[in-house]
Amino acid sequence: MLTLASIPSPPQNTFEIGPLTIHFYGIMIGIGVLVAAIVTQKRYERFGGDPTILDRVILWTVLIGFAGARLAYVSTHTARYQGRWYAVLFIWEGGLALYGGLTAGALAAVYMMRKLDGDFPMFTDAVAVGLPLAQAIGRFGNYFNQELFGTPSTLPWAVEIDPANRPAEYVDFETFHPTFLYEALWNVFITVPVILYAERRFDLRKGASFPIYMIVYGTVRFLTELLRTDTTFRLLGISRNGYVSIGAILGGAVLLYLIQTRGTPREPAATVESLDG
Repeated sequence: MLTLASIPSPPQNTFEIGPLTIHFYGIMIGIGVLVAAIVTQKRYERFGGDPTILDRVILWTVLIGFAGARLAYVSTHTARYQGRWYAVLFIWEGGLALYGGLTAGALAAVYMMRKLDGDFPMFTDAVAVGLPLAQAIGRFGNYFNQELFGTPSTLPWAVEIDPANRPAEYVDFETFHPTFLYEALWNVFITVPVILYAERRFDLRKGASFPIYMIVYGTVRFLTELLRTDTTFRLLGISRNGYVSIGAILGGAVLLYLIQTRGTPREPAATVESLDG
C-alpha cells in the first residue's frame, strides 16, 4: 500500500522519573480533566451558580465517571483480561468507554448537586464546553497508546501503527485513519464553537447546552464508529457505540425541545460570554 505521507507513531508511550514509569496516556487524561474542571467552574460561576461547591461535585463526578468508563470497557472486552484480571485496574493501558463514563458521571453529578443544593441544569450547561475539551485532549493519549484508530488509509494524515498494535485482519497494512484525531479536532473546532454560538445567538433555556453537546458529539462519534477497528459487536454494520450515538442524537434532540419549550430562562448574564471571563 503506497503512502505518500503519514503521521508517524510515537516512539514511546512512557518515560521514567527515577523509579516511576509515567504514561503519556495518563498525562493527557489528567490535563483533560484539569481543563474541564477549570472551564466548568468558570462557566458555572458566570451562569450564577456557587462555584465553591464544584470542587466536591467535580471530584466525585470524575471518580465515578472513570469507574463507569472502565467498567463499561472491560465488560465488552473481557477476552483482553483473561488470565490477567488484575489488569482491569491498569487504566494507563487504555480502555475507557466514554458513554459508560458519561452515564456514571451524570448520576454522580445529579446526586452531588442535590446533596449540596446546587443547580443541576446550570451544571450541565457549564460542563457542556469543558467535557468536549477534555475529550479532545484525552484523545491524544490514544495516539501515544496506538489505539482507537480506524481502517487502513493512504491519506496524507493517516497514522502509522506498529505491527504489534494492528488488528489481525489488517496486519499487513501500515497506516490507518486516525479516528482519535478526527474526534479531537471535531470537538475543538465544531462541538465547542457550535455550543458557544448557540448560547450567544439564541435564547437558550437553562440546561439546553448539554443536549446540543449530545447532538453534535453524537454525530462525530457515530461517523468515527463506522471506521473503528476495535469494536467487539456490530449489527447491520453499526457498532454498539454507534447505536448509543444514535440514541444520544435523538435523545439530545428531544431533550433540547423539551427544555426550550418548558424550561427555565437563563439569567441575563449567562447569555453574554460562556467560556471565559
